[in-house]
Amino acid sequence: MTATGTFGLSSEARNLHWLLTNLVQEVRGAHSVAVVSSDGLLLLSSDPAQHEAADAAGGSESPRGSSSDLATVISGISSLTLGAAELMDGGGVKHTMVAMEEGSVFVMSISDGSLLGLHAGADCDMHVVAYHMAVFVGRAGHVLTPELRGELRRSMESAR
Repeated sequence: MTATGTFGLSSEARNLHWLLTNLVQEVRGAHSVAVVSSDGLLLLSSDPAQHEAADAAGGSESPRGSSSDLATVISGISSLTLGAAELMDGGGVKHTMVAMEEGSVFVMSISDGSLLGLHAGADCDMHVVAYHMAVFVGRAGHVLTPELRGELRRSMESAR
């Protein structure tokens, strides 16, 4: 995240950008990180430069593997795991991990349905990922109000 990406945002929004940047810097092998609202909209992204690259190329689609793709995956995983938890009387879903041959996707609940997702390469340390995601959730959960989600949503829309 650059300072230009946070220009004009409230201090709470800038703090969330800083927390996300810190998460990306602390997790070796992180490809993309995204915060998604309960309705599946991307609120915060670790790779705004990829959106700019897609626009410069004349395309409206983000590059494959971008935070936009991650937001879609997060939303789908959340829907699936929430359904499974309901069918199995398991209570709320706290976190989910999908391990693949070439990487992993981690999803963690933040607050009132908002989610944090991280896509990392195969060389990531799952314990480090889980720790830093938990730190982000602990710090972001109480400030991610409906007003802040609206501000972040508008910021993401204007960046496109």
